[in-house]
Amino acid sequence: MKRTVLVTGATGYIGSHTCVCLLEAGWQVIGIDNLCNSSPQVIARIEHITGSSLPFYQSDVRDYAALCALLQRHAVTAVIHFAGLKAVGESVSQPLDYFDNNVGGSITLLRALQSRNIKNLIFSSSATVYGEPQTVPITETAPLSVTNPYGRSKLMIEQVLTDLAQSDPQWRIATLRYFNPAGAHESGLLGEDPRGTPNNLMPYIAQVAIGRRTHLSIYGDDYPTADGTGVRDYIHVMDLARGHLAALRRLLAHDGAHANTNTVSHNGCFTVNLGTGHGVSVLQAVRAFEQASGRHIAVRFAARRPGDVASCYASPAAALQLLDWQAEKNLQQMCEDQWRWQSANPQGFDSSATSLSPTDMTE
Repeated sequence: MKRTVLVTGATGYIGSHTCVCLLEAGWQVIGIDNLCNSSPQVIARIEHITGSSLPFYQSDVRDYAALCALLQRHAVTAVIHFAGLKAVGESVSQPLDYFDNNVGGSITLLRALQSRNIKNLIFSSSATVYGEPQTVPITETAPLSVTNPYGRSKLMIEQVLTDLAQSDPQWRIATLRYFNPAGAHESGLLGEDPRGTPNNLMPYIAQVAIGRRTHLSIYGDDYPTADGTGVRDYIHVMDLARGHLAALRRLLAHDGAHANTNTVSHNGCFTVNLGTGHGVSVLQAVRAFEQASGRHIAVRFAARRPGDVASCYASPAAALQLLDWQAEKNLQQMCEDQWRWQSANPQGFDSSATSLSPTDMTE
């Protein structure tokens, strides 16, 4: 009998690719999303890719009654919690929305899970909890420091989860801190479709390549890096999805008698970085995308932005040790898959040429 995992934020960028990975691995998946920043077409595309059905609920994780009704209807084994607002700049101008949605929604979800005695959870955290890193590569034991409400909301949820696990050892919680997701599903049917101006580098480059934007602004060309531009750790979204599957297997295979007492893993709960361990500069990413797309990417240099750091990339050693997971896809593959998605969907999921008829999504 298939075990069931509930995915919140199922139609989002990382959530949708993780649903594909779970379904292909034989899991029964239930999806929930309020569609505030995603498209209902995603469900039909996931089902098309996998040949599997994905029951979906258009609902908000802040709706306790709806969550309880869903959990009563489905025998859920574990939850992967992606749902949340994620734009750093927007969080600065709308902090209350971020704390209400991200922190409040997580607490409501945890209460609903607790009421049904469901205590296996994977939380989608972020490398933003490290703030400005003192050294690289960044390990899970690095000091935590946040510089914006988005990062603060992630850190607050991490702290809530830590306290919850300490109060009840039956909870098994995986906190995954990821770096910079990029790429798309190799089919070209799923990818990142940001509303408005992209907050991340790769979709911005892709929109320049497809002609939706005139140029890429590069903030700072005088950093102490190889070419003067900022260095980040870009990880293929399908590698990231595999990381969630590996974390799920680890949670459910845990034996409390063999608890690890280090700061990364304790009593069935663990925190790991998901990254490649390699830094890529902005200009390196631009050149790789030009090669993948055959298009010239116009760039303009501007002054550094406050809060930006020169270099930020992960130490993936703990993920390899605990999850037997490591990134497999390289920068060129990320760019090729991102371009395949963007060229097939020039206006994102609104591109009528590649639309699929959605299944019933208000079950």
